[in-house]
Amino acid sequence: MKKILLAAVFLAGFSFSYAQESQAKSIDPKEDKDLMTWYHKDFSTSKVYGVNTANAYKYLESKGLKPKTVVVGVLDSGVQVDHPGLVKNIWSNPNEVPGNGKDDDGNGYIDDIHGWNFIGGKNGDIDIDNMEVTRVVAKYKPVFEGDDSAKNKANQAKMPEEFAMYMKSKDLFAKKSVEAKQALQTYTMINSIIPNMVKLLGGKPVTAETIGAIKTPTDQKDAIALQVLGQVSQSPEFKGKSSADFEKLMKEQMKEAIDHYEPQSKQYDLSYDPRKEIVGDNYDDYSEKNYGNNDYEGPDAEHGTHVAGIIAGLPQGKEIQYGVASKVAKIMSVRTVPNGDERDKDVANAIRYAVDNGAKVLNMSFGKPVSPGKNVVWDAFKYAEDKGVLLVKAAGNENEDVAEHLAYPTNFKNATDEKPFVNNVLVVGASTNRNNELRASFSNYNKKMVNVFAPGEEIYSTVPKNEYKYLQGTSMASPVVAGAAAVLLAYMPNLKPYQIIEALVKSSNPNAENKFSDYSQAGGVIDLQKAAEYAYTNFYDGGKSSSKTKPAKSVKKAVKK
Repeated sequence: MKKILLAAVFLAGFSFSYAQESQAKSIDPKEDKDLMTWYHKDFSTSKVYGVNTANAYKYLESKGLKPKTVVVGVLDSGVQVDHPGLVKNIWSNPNEVPGNGKDDDGNGYIDDIHGWNFIGGKNGDIDIDNMEVTRVVAKYKPVFEGDDSAKNKANQAKMPEEFAMYMKSKDLFAKKSVEAKQALQTYTMINSIIPNMVKLLGGKPVTAETIGAIKTPTDQKDAIALQVLGQVSQSPEFKGKSSADFEKLMKEQMKEAIDHYEPQSKQYDLSYDPRKEIVGDNYDDYSEKNYGNNDYEGPDAEHGTHVAGIIAGLPQGKEIQYGVASKVAKIMSVRTVPNGDERDKDVANAIRYAVDNGAKVLNMSFGKPVSPGKNVVWDAFKYAEDKGVLLVKAAGNENEDVAEHLAYPTNFKNATDEKPFVNNVLVVGASTNRNNELRASFSNYNKKMVNVFAPGEEIYSTVPKNEYKYLQGTSMASPVVAGAAAVLLAYMPNLKPYQIIEALVKSSNPNAENKFSDYSQAGGVIDLQKAAEYAYTNFYDGGKSSSKTKPAKSVKKAVKK
Protein backbone atom coordinates (compact mmCIF):
# COMPACT_ATOMS: atom_id res chain seq x y z
CA MET A 1 0.00 0.00 0.00
CA LYS A 2 1.15 3.52 -0.69
CA LYS A 3 1.11 4.98 2.76
CA ILE A 4 0.81 8.72 2.94
CA LEU A 5 1.42 10.83 6.02
CA LEU A 6 -0.39 14.11 5.63
CA ALA A 7 0.27 16.70 8.29
CA ALA A 8 -2.75 16.04 10.48
CA VAL A 9 -5.27 18.80 11.10
CA PHE A 10 -6.35 18.12 14.67
CA LEU A 11 -9.91 19.21 15.04
CA ALA A 12 -11.98 18.91 18.22
CA GLY A 13 -14.79 16.52 17.50
CA PHE A 14 -13.40 15.56 14.10
CA SER A 15 -9.91 14.24 14.88
CA PHE A 16 -8.51 12.05 12.15
CA SER A 17 -4.84 11.58 11.42
CA TYR A 18 -4.16 9.25 8.55
CA ALA A 19 -1.18 7.35 7.29
CA GLN A 20 -0.43 8.61 3.83
CA GLU A 21 2.89 10.00 2.72
CA SER A 22 2.28 13.45 1.46
CA GLN A 23 3.24 17.03 2.15
CA ALA A 24 4.93 17.03 5.52
CA LYS A 25 4.42 20.70 6.19
CA SER A 26 3.45 23.79 4.31
CA ILE A 27 6.96 24.73 3.22
CA ASP A 28 8.04 26.98 0.41
CA PRO A 29 11.09 25.06 -0.86
CA LYS A 30 12.48 28.21 -2.43
CA GLU A 31 12.61 29.86 0.99
CA ASP A 32 14.67 27.21 2.76
CA LYS A 33 17.33 25.59 0.62
CA ASP A 34 19.05 24.24 3.73
CA LEU A 35 15.94 22.20 4.53
CA MET A 36 15.85 20.77 1.02
CA THR A 37 19.04 18.79 1.63
CA TRP A 38 19.10 18.43 5.43
CA TYR A 39 19.22 14.65 5.32
CA HIS A 40 22.71 14.77 3.77
CA LYS A 41 24.23 16.70 6.71
CA ASP A 42 27.21 15.64 8.82
CA PHE A 43 26.08 15.17 12.43
CA SER A 44 29.55 15.87 13.84
CA THR A 45 29.57 19.43 12.51
CA SER A 46 25.87 20.32 12.24
CA LYS A 47 24.42 18.34 15.17
CA VAL A 48 21.63 17.37 12.79
CA TYR A 49 21.18 13.66 12.24
CA GLY A 50 21.84 13.58 8.52
CA VAL A 51 23.65 10.70 6.82
CA ASN A 52 26.93 12.49 6.00
CA THR A 53 26.74 11.91 2.26
CA ALA A 54 29.49 14.21 0.93
CA ASN A 55 32.12 13.06 3.43
CA ALA A 56 31.40 9.43 2.56
CA TYR A 57 32.33 10.04 -1.07
CA LYS A 58 35.46 11.95 0.02
CA TYR A 59 36.55 9.08 2.26
CA LEU A 60 36.03 6.40 -0.36
CA GLU A 61 37.80 8.40 -3.03
CA SER A 62 40.70 9.08 -0.64
CA LYS A 63 41.31 5.34 -0.58
CA GLY A 64 41.79 5.35 -4.34
CA LEU A 65 38.61 3.37 -4.93
CA LYS A 66 36.87 3.75 -8.29
CA PRO A 67 33.09 3.32 -8.27
CA LYS A 68 31.13 0.94 -10.44
CA THR A 69 27.52 1.68 -11.33
CA VAL A 70 24.99 -0.01 -9.07
CA VAL A 71 21.47 -0.71 -10.32
CA VAL A 72 18.81 -0.07 -7.66
CA GLY A 73 15.40 -1.57 -8.20
CA VAL A 74 12.55 0.67 -7.05
CA LEU A 75 9.58 -1.64 -6.38
CA ASP A 76 6.87 0.95 -6.05
CA SER A 77 3.95 2.78 -7.66
CA GLY A 78 5.98 3.69 -10.75
CA VAL A 79 8.63 6.24 -11.68
CA GLN A 80 8.58 9.17 -14.10
CA VAL A 81 11.67 7.98 -15.93
CA ASP A 82 11.99 11.16 -18.00
CA HIS A 83 11.90 13.52 -15.01
CA PRO A 84 14.71 16.09 -15.54
CA GLY A 85 16.09 15.25 -12.10
CA LEU A 86 16.17 11.51 -12.81
CA VAL A 87 16.52 10.92 -16.53
CA LYS A 88 20.33 10.70 -16.47
CA ASN A 89 20.22 8.09 -13.72
CA ILE A 90 17.60 5.73 -15.13
CA TRP A 91 18.65 2.18 -15.94
CA SER A 92 18.33 1.02 -19.53
CA ASN A 93 18.27 -2.65 -20.44
CA PRO A 94 21.36 -3.12 -22.65
CA ASN A 95 19.98 -6.28 -24.24
CA GLU A 96 16.60 -4.92 -25.32
CA VAL A 97 15.83 -2.94 -28.48
CA PRO A 98 13.37 -0.13 -27.67
CA GLY A 99 9.95 -0.25 -29.27
CA ASN A 100 10.35 -3.22 -31.60
CA GLY A 101 7.68 -5.29 -29.88
CA LYS A 102 10.06 -8.20 -29.32
CA ASP A 103 11.56 -9.88 -26.30
CA ASP A 104 15.13 -9.35 -27.51
CA ASP A 105 16.86 -10.60 -24.37
CA GLY A 106 14.55 -13.60 -23.94
CA ASN A 107 13.66 -12.79 -20.33
CA GLY A 108 9.93 -13.11 -20.95
CA TYR A 109 9.20 -9.36 -20.95
CA ILE A 110 8.76 -7.43 -24.20
CA ASP A 111 10.43 -4.00 -24.51
CA ASP A 112 11.37 -3.84 -20.84
CA ILE A 113 13.76 -0.96 -21.42
CA HIS A 114 13.67 0.71 -17.99
CA GLY A 115 11.98 -2.01 -15.93
CA TRP A 116 8.56 -3.65 -15.83
CA ASN A 117 5.01 -3.13 -14.60
CA PHE A 118 3.42 -6.10 -12.82
CA ILE A 119 0.13 -4.28 -12.17
CA GLY A 120 -0.77 -3.52 -15.75
CA GLY A 121 -1.72 -5.39 -18.87
CA LYS A 122 -3.08 -5.06 -22.40
CA ASN A 123 -6.11 -3.20 -21.05
CA GLY A 124 -4.21 -0.51 -19.16
CA ASP A 125 -2.87 -0.11 -15.64
CA ILE A 126 -4.31 -0.64 -12.18
CA ASP A 127 -4.67 2.52 -10.14
CA ILE A 128 -6.96 1.62 -7.23
CA ASP A 129 -6.87 -1.91 -5.84
CA ASN A 130 -8.23 -3.55 -2.68
CA MET A 131 -6.66 -3.58 0.71
CA GLU A 132 -5.34 -7.06 1.49
CA VAL A 133 -7.78 -7.49 4.37
CA THR A 134 -10.62 -6.89 1.88
CA ARG A 135 -9.34 -9.64 -0.40
CA VAL A 136 -8.95 -12.05 2.51
CA VAL A 137 -12.47 -11.39 3.84
CA ALA A 138 -13.99 -11.72 0.36
CA LYS A 139 -12.20 -15.02 -0.26
CA TYR A 140 -12.67 -16.75 3.09
CA LYS A 141 -16.02 -15.48 4.40
CA PRO A 142 -17.95 -18.14 2.41
CA VAL A 143 -15.44 -20.75 3.62
CA PHE A 144 -15.51 -19.99 7.34
CA GLU A 145 -18.85 -18.22 7.81
CA GLY A 146 -21.05 -19.63 5.08
CA ASP A 147 -24.61 -20.93 5.35
CA ASP A 148 -23.57 -24.42 6.51
CA SER A 149 -22.37 -24.14 10.14
CA ALA A 150 -21.05 -27.71 10.25
CA LYS A 151 -18.99 -27.12 7.13
CA ASN A 152 -17.75 -23.82 8.57
CA LYS A 153 -16.45 -25.56 11.70
CA ALA A 154 -14.83 -28.28 9.62
CA ASN A 155 -13.05 -25.71 7.47
CA GLN A 156 -11.91 -23.77 10.51
CA ALA A 157 -10.38 -26.91 11.98
CA LYS A 158 -8.84 -27.98 8.65
CA MET A 159 -7.31 -24.57 7.86
CA PRO A 160 -6.30 -23.02 11.20
CA GLU A 161 -3.71 -20.64 9.74
CA GLU A 162 -6.11 -19.32 7.10
CA PHE A 163 -8.86 -19.02 9.71
CA ALA A 164 -6.62 -16.98 12.03
CA MET A 165 -5.71 -14.70 9.11
CA TYR A 166 -9.38 -14.36 8.22
CA MET A 167 -10.39 -13.37 11.75
CA LYS A 168 -7.59 -10.79 11.94
CA SER A 169 -8.54 -9.43 8.53
CA LYS A 170 -12.23 -9.34 9.44
CA ASP A 171 -11.53 -7.23 12.53
CA LEU A 172 -9.26 -4.84 10.62
CA PHE A 173 -11.70 -4.62 7.72
CA ALA A 174 -14.58 -3.68 10.02
CA LYS A 175 -12.54 -1.05 11.84
CA LYS A 176 -10.72 0.51 8.90
CA SER A 177 -13.67 0.64 6.52
CA VAL A 178 -15.78 2.51 9.09
CA GLU A 179 -12.91 4.88 9.87
CA ALA A 180 -12.42 5.62 6.18
CA LYS A 181 -16.12 6.36 5.65
CA GLN A 182 -16.28 8.64 8.68
CA ALA A 183 -13.07 10.43 7.69
CA LEU A 184 -14.32 11.10 4.17
CA GLN A 185 -17.56 12.53 5.53
CA THR A 186 -15.65 14.72 7.99
CA TYR A 187 -13.11 16.11 5.55
CA THR A 188 -15.80 16.68 2.92
CA MET A 189 -17.79 18.64 5.46
CA ILE A 190 -14.76 20.71 6.51
CA ASN A 191 -13.97 21.42 2.87
CA SER A 192 -17.51 22.73 2.38
CA ILE A 193 -17.17 25.27 5.22
CA ILE A 194 -13.84 26.79 4.14
CA PRO A 195 -15.74 29.82 2.70
CA ASN A 196 -17.47 30.23 6.07
CA MET A 197 -14.12 30.23 7.89
CA VAL A 198 -12.69 32.80 5.49
CA LYS A 199 -15.78 34.96 5.97
CA LEU A 200 -15.43 34.81 9.76
CA LEU A 201 -11.77 35.86 9.55
CA GLY A 202 -12.85 39.00 7.73
CA GLY A 203 -9.48 39.44 6.08
CA LYS A 204 -7.57 39.21 9.37
CA PRO A 205 -4.75 36.69 10.08
CA VAL A 206 -5.29 33.38 11.85
CA THR A 207 -4.46 34.24 15.46
CA ALA A 208 -6.00 33.49 18.84
CA GLU A 209 -6.90 37.17 19.12
CA THR A 210 -8.72 37.14 15.79
CA ILE A 211 -10.65 34.00 16.68
CA GLY A 212 -11.46 35.25 20.20
CA ALA A 213 -12.99 38.44 18.83
CA ILE A 214 -15.51 36.59 16.63
CA LYS A 215 -18.99 36.52 18.13
CA THR A 216 -20.68 33.15 18.34
CA PRO A 217 -22.65 32.76 15.08
CA THR A 218 -26.29 31.80 14.98
CA ASP A 219 -25.88 30.04 11.62
CA GLN A 220 -25.02 26.34 12.15
CA LYS A 221 -22.34 26.16 9.43
CA ASP A 222 -20.73 29.33 10.72
CA ALA A 223 -20.76 27.92 14.25
CA ILE A 224 -18.98 24.76 13.08
CA ALA A 225 -16.56 26.90 11.05
CA LEU A 226 -15.68 28.88 14.19
CA GLN A 227 -15.06 25.65 16.09
CA VAL A 228 -12.69 24.44 13.38
CA LEU A 229 -10.93 27.81 13.27
CA GLY A 230 -10.36 27.60 17.02
CA GLN A 231 -8.53 24.32 16.60
CA VAL A 232 -6.65 25.29 13.45
CA SER A 233 -5.33 28.49 15.05
CA GLN A 234 -3.31 26.32 17.46
CA SER A 235 -1.52 24.48 14.67
CA PRO A 236 1.95 25.76 13.63
CA GLU A 237 0.95 25.16 10.02
CA PHE A 238 -1.88 27.70 10.17
CA LYS A 239 -0.99 29.97 13.05
CA GLY A 240 -0.38 33.52 11.88
CA LYS A 241 -1.33 32.85 8.26
CA SER A 242 -3.05 35.57 6.32
CA SER A 243 -6.67 34.94 5.42
CA ALA A 244 -5.71 34.27 1.79
CA ASP A 245 -2.86 31.88 2.70
CA PHE A 246 -5.13 30.12 5.19
CA GLU A 247 -7.76 29.54 2.51
CA LYS A 248 -5.18 28.19 0.04
CA LEU A 249 -3.60 25.85 2.58
CA MET A 250 -6.94 24.56 3.88
CA LYS A 251 -8.09 23.76 0.35
CA GLU A 252 -4.83 21.91 -0.32
CA GLN A 253 -5.07 19.95 2.92
CA MET A 254 -8.69 18.98 2.42
CA LYS A 255 -8.13 18.01 -1.21
CA GLU A 256 -5.31 15.65 -0.21
CA ALA A 257 -7.47 14.17 2.54
CA ILE A 258 -10.46 13.66 0.25
CA ASP A 259 -8.27 12.28 -2.55
CA HIS A 260 -6.95 9.74 -0.05
CA TYR A 261 -10.26 8.61 1.41
CA GLU A 262 -12.43 8.56 -1.74
CA PRO A 263 -10.62 5.53 -3.26
CA GLN A 264 -11.23 3.58 -0.07
CA SER A 265 -14.83 3.07 -1.11
CA LYS A 266 -13.29 0.64 -3.62
CA GLN A 267 -10.42 -0.53 -1.43
CA TYR A 268 -12.92 -1.80 1.14
CA ASP A 269 -15.51 -3.02 -1.36
CA LEU A 270 -15.77 -6.82 -1.11
CA SER A 271 -17.06 -7.11 -4.67
CA TYR A 272 -14.45 -4.86 -6.30
CA ASP A 273 -11.64 -6.61 -8.19
CA PRO A 274 -9.85 -4.84 -11.07
CA ARG A 275 -7.29 -7.59 -11.49
CA LYS A 276 -8.85 -9.92 -14.04
CA GLU A 277 -10.09 -7.22 -16.40
CA ILE A 278 -6.89 -5.15 -16.44
CA VAL A 279 -3.95 -7.49 -15.81
CA GLY A 280 -5.57 -10.60 -17.22
CA ASP A 281 -3.47 -13.13 -15.28
CA ASN A 282 -4.65 -16.02 -13.15
CA TYR A 283 -3.95 -14.39 -9.83
CA ASP A 284 -4.21 -17.62 -7.84
CA ASP A 285 -1.41 -19.14 -9.93
CA TYR A 286 1.69 -17.96 -8.08
CA SER A 287 3.96 -19.71 -10.56
CA GLU A 288 2.83 -17.33 -13.35
CA LYS A 289 5.48 -14.73 -14.12
CA ASN A 290 5.03 -13.36 -17.64
CA TYR A 291 2.27 -10.81 -17.32
CA GLY A 292 2.11 -7.01 -17.10
CA ASN A 293 3.40 -4.30 -19.43
CA ASN A 294 6.24 -1.81 -19.76
CA ASP A 295 4.47 1.28 -18.43
CA TYR A 296 7.10 2.34 -15.89
CA GLU A 297 5.11 5.28 -14.55
CA GLY A 298 1.48 4.22 -14.29
CA PRO A 299 -1.46 6.46 -13.32
CA ASP A 300 0.03 7.80 -10.05
CA ALA A 301 3.81 7.70 -9.74
CA GLU A 302 4.24 10.34 -7.02
CA HIS A 303 5.39 7.86 -4.39
CA GLY A 304 7.80 5.91 -6.59
CA THR A 305 9.25 9.01 -8.27
CA HIS A 306 9.91 10.58 -4.87
CA VAL A 307 11.64 7.41 -3.70
CA ALA A 308 13.76 7.28 -6.86
CA GLY A 309 14.90 10.88 -6.36
CA ILE A 310 16.02 10.18 -2.79
CA ILE A 311 18.22 7.38 -4.12
CA ALA A 312 19.59 8.89 -7.33
CA GLY A 313 18.15 12.34 -8.06
CA LEU A 314 20.47 14.83 -9.76
CA PRO A 315 20.47 18.65 -9.44
CA GLN A 316 19.03 20.36 -12.50
CA GLY A 317 18.12 23.94 -13.28
CA LYS A 318 17.47 25.80 -10.04
CA GLU A 319 16.77 22.56 -8.13
CA ILE A 320 19.55 21.50 -5.78
CA GLN A 321 17.99 18.21 -4.67
CA TYR A 322 20.21 15.17 -5.06
CA GLY A 323 20.00 11.55 -4.05
CA VAL A 324 22.34 9.76 -1.67
CA ALA A 325 23.68 7.59 -4.52
CA SER A 326 23.34 10.18 -7.29
CA LYS A 327 26.96 9.66 -8.37
CA VAL A 328 26.81 5.89 -8.67
CA ALA A 329 23.27 4.52 -9.03
CA LYS A 330 20.85 3.81 -11.86
CA ILE A 331 17.14 3.38 -11.11
CA MET A 332 15.20 0.36 -12.41
CA SER A 333 11.45 0.96 -12.12
CA VAL A 334 9.46 -2.15 -11.20
CA ARG A 335 5.84 -1.12 -10.76
CA THR A 336 4.39 -3.22 -7.94
CA VAL A 337 2.29 -1.02 -5.64
CA PRO A 338 -1.21 0.29 -6.55
CA ASN A 339 -3.38 2.76 -4.69
CA GLY A 340 -4.22 0.07 -2.17
CA ASP A 341 -2.25 -2.95 -1.00
CA GLU A 342 0.38 -4.66 -3.11
CA ARG A 343 -0.30 -8.29 -4.00
CA ASP A 344 2.11 -11.03 -2.93
CA LYS A 345 2.40 -12.55 -6.39
CA ASP A 346 3.50 -9.19 -7.81
CA VAL A 347 6.00 -8.58 -5.01
CA ALA A 348 7.62 -11.97 -5.54
CA ASN A 349 7.82 -11.52 -9.30
CA ALA A 350 9.11 -7.96 -8.96
CA ILE A 351 11.94 -9.14 -6.71
CA ARG A 352 12.90 -11.90 -9.12
CA TYR A 353 12.69 -9.61 -12.15
CA ALA A 354 14.93 -6.97 -10.55
CA VAL A 355 17.45 -9.57 -9.39
CA ASP A 356 17.57 -11.34 -12.75
CA ASN A 357 18.11 -8.07 -14.60
CA GLY A 358 21.07 -6.88 -12.59
CA ALA A 359 19.76 -4.86 -9.64
CA LYS A 360 21.98 -5.29 -6.58
CA VAL A 361 19.85 -3.25 -4.16
CA LEU A 362 16.04 -3.28 -4.07
CA ASN A 363 13.98 -0.64 -2.27
CA MET A 364 10.61 -1.78 -0.92
CA SER A 365 8.64 1.10 0.61
CA PHE A 366 5.41 -0.77 1.24
CA GLY A 367 3.76 -3.08 3.74
CA LYS A 368 0.51 -4.58 5.02
CA PRO A 369 -0.79 -6.46 8.10
CA VAL A 370 -1.66 -9.80 6.45
CA SER A 371 -0.06 -11.75 3.63
CA PRO A 372 -1.85 -14.75 2.13
CA GLY A 373 1.04 -15.47 -0.23
CA LYS A 374 3.84 -14.80 2.24
CA ASN A 375 5.58 -18.07 1.39
CA VAL A 376 6.05 -17.13 -2.26
CA VAL A 377 7.45 -13.75 -1.15
CA TRP A 378 9.77 -15.49 1.31
CA ASP A 379 10.97 -17.74 -1.52
CA ALA A 380 11.80 -14.58 -3.48
CA PHE A 381 13.66 -13.19 -0.46
CA LYS A 382 15.75 -16.37 -0.38
CA TYR A 383 16.31 -16.14 -4.14
CA ALA A 384 17.66 -12.61 -3.72
CA GLU A 385 19.86 -13.74 -0.83
CA ASP A 386 21.34 -16.54 -2.95
CA LYS A 387 22.11 -14.00 -5.69
CA GLY A 388 23.76 -11.57 -3.26
CA VAL A 389 21.10 -8.87 -3.54
CA LEU A 390 20.22 -6.54 -0.66
CA LEU A 391 16.54 -5.82 0.08
CA VAL A 392 15.85 -2.55 1.89
CA LYS A 393 12.39 -2.32 3.43
CA ALA A 394 10.40 0.43 5.15
CA ALA A 395 9.39 -0.44 8.73
CA GLY A 396 5.90 1.08 8.33
CA ASN A 397 4.01 4.16 9.47
CA GLU A 398 1.62 2.95 12.17
CA ASN A 399 3.70 3.97 15.22
CA GLU A 400 3.71 0.34 16.30
CA ASP A 401 6.14 -2.23 17.64
CA VAL A 402 6.55 -4.54 14.65
CA ALA A 403 7.07 -7.52 16.94
CA GLU A 404 3.48 -7.05 18.10
CA HIS A 405 2.14 -6.04 14.68
CA LEU A 406 4.01 -7.81 11.89
CA ALA A 407 4.34 -5.69 8.75
CA TYR A 408 4.55 -7.92 5.68
CA PRO A 409 6.71 -8.67 3.83
CA THR A 410 8.91 -9.45 6.82
CA ASN A 411 12.23 -11.24 7.20
CA PHE A 412 11.01 -12.83 10.43
CA LYS A 413 8.63 -15.73 9.87
CA ASN A 414 7.52 -15.34 13.48
CA ALA A 415 8.03 -12.43 15.86
CA THR A 416 9.39 -14.88 18.44
CA ASP A 417 12.20 -16.02 16.15
CA GLU A 418 15.64 -15.15 17.48
CA LYS A 419 16.91 -13.99 14.09
CA PRO A 420 15.63 -13.46 10.53
CA PHE A 421 15.49 -16.42 8.17
CA VAL A 422 17.58 -14.55 5.56
CA ASN A 423 20.55 -12.23 6.04
CA ASN A 424 19.93 -9.82 3.16
CA VAL A 425 16.98 -7.72 4.42
CA LEU A 426 17.53 -4.30 5.98
CA VAL A 427 14.51 -2.78 7.77
CA VAL A 428 14.41 0.99 8.22
CA GLY A 429 12.60 3.33 10.59
CA ALA A 430 12.19 7.08 10.05
CA SER A 431 13.99 9.84 11.95
CA THR A 432 13.54 13.63 12.02
CA ASN A 433 15.86 16.65 12.10
CA ARG A 434 14.83 17.35 15.71
CA ASN A 435 17.16 15.80 18.26
CA ASN A 436 14.61 15.88 21.07
CA GLU A 437 12.06 14.06 18.86
CA LEU A 438 14.41 11.97 16.78
CA ARG A 439 12.03 9.11 16.04
CA ALA A 440 9.33 10.32 13.66
CA SER A 441 6.01 10.06 15.49
CA PHE A 442 4.58 7.73 12.82
CA SER A 443 7.52 5.34 12.52
CA ASN A 444 7.29 1.70 13.49
CA TYR A 445 10.09 0.34 15.65
CA ASN A 446 11.60 -2.68 17.41
CA LYS A 447 15.08 -3.33 18.78
CA LYS A 448 15.33 -6.75 17.13
CA MET A 449 13.30 -6.44 13.94
CA VAL A 450 14.20 -2.90 12.79
CA ASN A 451 17.87 -2.56 11.84
CA VAL A 452 18.44 1.19 11.51
CA PHE A 453 16.80 4.59 11.37
CA ALA A 454 17.32 7.20 8.66
CA PRO A 455 15.85 10.61 7.78
CA GLY A 456 12.19 10.23 6.79
CA GLU A 457 10.46 13.50 7.66
CA GLU A 458 10.41 16.65 5.51
CA ILE A 459 12.25 14.96 2.66
CA TYR A 460 12.39 16.97 -0.57
CA SER A 461 12.53 15.00 -3.80
CA THR A 462 11.25 14.49 -7.32
CA VAL A 463 7.56 13.95 -8.13
CA PRO A 464 5.72 13.62 -11.48
CA LYS A 465 5.18 16.48 -13.93
CA ASN A 466 8.84 17.46 -13.50
CA GLU A 467 8.11 18.81 -10.03
CA TYR A 468 9.46 18.46 -6.47
CA LYS A 469 7.75 18.03 -3.14
CA TYR A 470 8.28 17.40 0.57
CA LEU A 471 6.97 13.99 1.65
CA GLN A 472 7.42 12.01 4.82
CA GLY A 473 7.23 8.43 5.98
CA THR A 474 9.37 5.36 6.47
CA SER A 475 8.92 5.13 2.70
CA MET A 476 11.30 8.08 2.49
CA ALA A 477 13.75 6.70 5.07
CA SER A 478 14.10 3.38 3.25
CA PRO A 479 15.49 4.88 0.00
CA VAL A 480 17.94 6.98 2.02
CA VAL A 481 19.37 3.68 3.25
CA ALA A 482 19.08 2.01 -0.16
CA GLY A 483 21.10 4.90 -1.58
CA ALA A 484 23.68 4.53 1.19
CA ALA A 485 23.97 0.81 0.48
CA ALA A 486 24.43 1.52 -3.23
CA VAL A 487 27.30 3.90 -2.45
CA LEU A 488 29.09 1.28 -0.34
CA LEU A 489 28.56 -1.35 -3.01
CA ALA A 490 29.69 0.92 -5.83
CA TYR A 491 33.11 1.47 -4.28
CA MET A 492 33.42 -1.98 -2.69
CA PRO A 493 31.64 -4.43 -5.02
CA ASN A 494 32.83 -7.38 -2.97
CA LEU A 495 30.54 -6.45 -0.08
CA LYS A 496 27.83 -8.95 0.76
CA PRO A 497 24.38 -7.83 1.90
CA TYR A 498 24.95 -8.90 5.50
CA GLN A 499 28.22 -6.94 5.56
CA ILE A 500 26.48 -3.80 4.34
CA ILE A 501 23.84 -4.28 7.04
CA GLU A 502 26.49 -4.74 9.72
CA ALA A 503 28.44 -1.68 8.55
CA LEU A 504 25.35 0.54 8.70
CA VAL A 505 24.16 -0.86 12.04
CA LYS A 506 27.51 -0.74 13.81
CA SER A 507 28.43 2.77 12.64
CA SER A 508 25.14 4.61 13.24
CA ASN A 509 25.24 7.79 15.30
CA PRO A 510 23.62 6.86 18.62
CA ASN A 511 21.01 8.86 20.47
CA ALA A 512 20.11 8.07 24.06
CA GLU A 513 17.21 10.51 24.32
CA ASN A 514 13.57 9.41 24.40
CA LYS A 515 14.51 5.70 24.49
CA PHE A 516 15.77 5.93 20.90
CA SER A 517 18.28 3.17 21.60
CA ASP A 518 15.35 0.78 22.07
CA TYR A 519 13.81 1.43 18.65
CA SER A 520 16.28 -0.48 16.47
CA GLN A 521 19.37 -2.67 16.48
CA ALA A 522 21.54 0.35 15.73
CA GLY A 523 19.99 2.61 18.34
CA GLY A 524 20.76 5.57 16.13
CA VAL A 525 20.71 7.10 12.65
CA ILE A 526 22.95 5.86 9.84
CA ASP A 527 26.17 7.73 9.00
CA LEU A 528 27.40 6.84 5.52
CA GLN A 529 30.98 8.01 6.06
CA LYS A 530 31.32 5.94 9.23
CA ALA A 531 29.72 2.98 7.48
CA ALA A 532 32.21 3.34 4.63
CA GLU A 533 35.08 3.38 7.12
CA TYR A 534 33.69 0.33 8.91
CA ALA A 535 33.16 -1.63 5.70
CA TYR A 536 36.57 -0.69 4.29
CA THR A 537 38.36 -1.63 7.53
CA ASN A 538 36.49 -4.86 8.23
CA PHE A 539 35.44 -6.28 4.87
CA TYR A 540 37.22 -4.75 1.89
CA ASP A 541 39.82 -7.01 0.30
CA GLY A 542 40.20 -5.55 -3.14
CA GLY A 543 37.24 -7.48 -4.51
CA LYS A 544 38.85 -10.92 -4.05
CA SER A 545 36.34 -12.42 -1.62
CA SER A 546 34.04 -15.27 -2.59
CA SER A 547 30.30 -14.72 -2.89
CA LYS A 548 29.87 -17.74 -0.64
CA THR A 549 31.62 -16.15 2.34
CA LYS A 550 29.72 -16.88 5.53
CA PRO A 551 28.45 -14.11 7.81
CA ALA A 552 31.00 -12.79 10.27
CA LYS A 553 30.53 -13.69 13.92
CA SER A 554 29.93 -10.05 14.70
CA VAL A 555 26.87 -10.13 12.42
CA LYS A 556 25.43 -13.11 14.24
CA LYS A 557 25.94 -11.41 17.58
CA ALA A 558 24.35 -8.23 16.33
CA VAL A 559 21.28 -10.13 15.16
CA LYS A 560 20.83 -11.78 18.55
CA LYS A 561 20.71 -8.52 20.46
